[in-house]
Amino acid sequence: MTKNNIDTIVDTVVSHIQEIMDQTFEIEASGRHVHLNREAIDSLFGEGYQLHQSKYLSQPGEFASKERVNIKGPKGTINDVVILGPERKDCQVEVSLTDARLLGVNAPVQLSGNIENTPGIIVMNGSKSIVLDRGVIVAKRHIHVKDTDAQRLGVKNQEAVSVKVFSERPLKFDDVIVRVSSKFETYMHIDYDEANACGYKKGVRGLIVKR
Repeated sequence: MTKNNIDTIVDTVVSHIQEIMDQTFEIEASGRHVHLNREAIDSLFGEGYQLHQSKYLSQPGEFASKERVNIKGPKGTINDVVILGPERKDCQVEVSLTDARLLGVNAPVQLSGNIENTPGIIVMNGSKSIVLDRGVIVAKRHIHVKDTDAQRLGVKNQEAVSVKVFSERPLKFDDVIVRVSSKFETYMHIDYDEANACGYKKGVRGLIVKR
């Protein structure tokens, strides 16, 4: 085999790998967290209180705050749960299935923002507390897709896809919901139970393998 033939094969392989990489996206593991509305923040921290940014998240405008709360269910309590900002219209508590069992709540697997038919919980900050009558969910795995990336990835809003995870414990996640918006950056979100199942490490990428 001549040097020119070898170079051609190498170039072809590199090009193919690059094509595959162009179809991948970063996966993030999302730990338990709380979203609060204005009324809840006022009750827990004082009227007019503003959350303090600790670090910005991958989605534009969203941040992890320095403030922490405890969440209490019928069977147990989880302390030091991060509040994500900015404030929302409705309160929402996102936990893993493992967390839900510890708390003693029957949290359904639903897309973030859908809190219909969900259990409530007590949210505490020191001596102050509020009782939420609903809002506890296990967030359904999903991909935030920037609108300009949707065509490249061949997906549309609310489509369910399968994603192959390239990690130390490679696996395929089915029934991953695509959420397309000009306000998003393209990242897939899984919870810590799912992250442990695939041997997640920061920087792990995924590829849509079936639609």
